[in-house]
Amino acid sequence: MAELTHIGALRGTLRRDVPMREHVSWRAGGIARQAYVPVDLEDLAVFLKILPVDEEIHFTGLGSNTLVRDGGLDGTVILVQGALDTMRVMESGTIYAEAGVASPKLARFATNQGRTGAEWLAGVPGTVGGALAMNAGCYGSDTWERVIRAHTMTRDGTLRTRMRDEFEIGYRHCTLRDSSVVLGGDEWFVAAEFEFAKGDVTDARARMKVWLDRRAATQPLNLPNAGSVFRNPPNDYAARLIESCGLKGKRIGGAEVSMKHANFIVNPDQTASAADIENLIDLVQATVERECGLHLEREVRIIGRAANPRETAA
Repeated sequence: MAELTHIGALRGTLRRDVPMREHVSWRAGGIARQAYVPVDLEDLAVFLKILPVDEEIHFTGLGSNTLVRDGGLDGTVILVQGALDTMRVMESGTIYAEAGVASPKLARFATNQGRTGAEWLAGVPGTVGGALAMNAGCYGSDTWERVIRAHTMTRDGTLRTRMRDEFEIGYRHCTLRDSSVVLGGDEWFVAAEFEFAKGDVTDARARMKVWLDRRAATQPLNLPNAGSVFRNPPNDYAARLIESCGLKGKRIGGAEVSMKHANFIVNPDQTASAADIENLIDLVQATVERECGLHLEREVRIIGRAANPRETAA
C-alpha cells in the first residue's frame, strides 16, 4: 500500500506494527501493519478518505469477539474503544452512544438517567459497535431490540443515518437489506440511538447486580477469553454439547476449553498462539459434529494470515 498522504490533516494517532494481542481479549495474535485511533467521527472520516479504496479495514473495540491470526494483518485497524466514546441523552429521549462505548458503560449510563431495560448490557464484554454488528445479547435480550436508528460511516468517510427497518436482524446476526452494501467491508457502525423506558432505578440496579454476579459465577472472567465461542443451536446450548463430548479442560498448546464454562476457550498463562486457539476451536467443532451430529457455528470472527499456512485449516 502507498504511504498515507496529507497526514497533517489528521488529529488522531497513527501507529505502525501494532501487536494485536494488546487489543483483543484473548491476548494472542499477530501484528497489524498499522492502526489508527481517531479523535472523533470527523477525524475518522478524514482518515478513511485518505486510505486507498481497496485497503482492508477492521474496526476493533475491546476485541472481545476477535482472533487475529499469528501472521498478522496487512490492512488497517481502526481502534475505537476509548476514542469514539461519546454518550448523551437526545432531545427525543433516546440515548446516543458511539461505537467505542463499552456496553457495561452504556448500561450504567442508562440506569443513572432513570431508564430501565439496559441492565443486561452490563454483562456484554464488548463495545456498542461490536454489539450492533453481531446483535449481541444475553439473559433473553438482544441489542437491536432497543435500537431506533444506527449511524454508519462508509469507506469515503460519509456519515449515514439508517433506520432499524433497513437491517436484517437475527440471532447474533445483522446485515443490511440492501445486499449491495457489506457491513464491515463497505460501511461500519459508528454510533446508535437506543430507546429505554423510564422506570425504577433501584430495581434496575438490583437486576444489574444479580446478572453480574451470575456472570462472575458461571464464566471464566479472570482468564483471557473472547466470550462464547459458538452460537447456541436451536433448542440447545453449545456449552452442553461441548461438555457432553468430554472436552472441558482439553488443551492445544496454551489454549484450553474452560473448566468453568465449556463454550469458552481461555488462554490461562497468556502463552497460547492464535493457531493454538483456532486449532482448538476446529477440534471442538469437529468433535461435536462427529459425536452429536450438530455443526456448531462460530460466534467469534477470525481474521488475518496464519504464520504458517499449514497451521490452520482455514
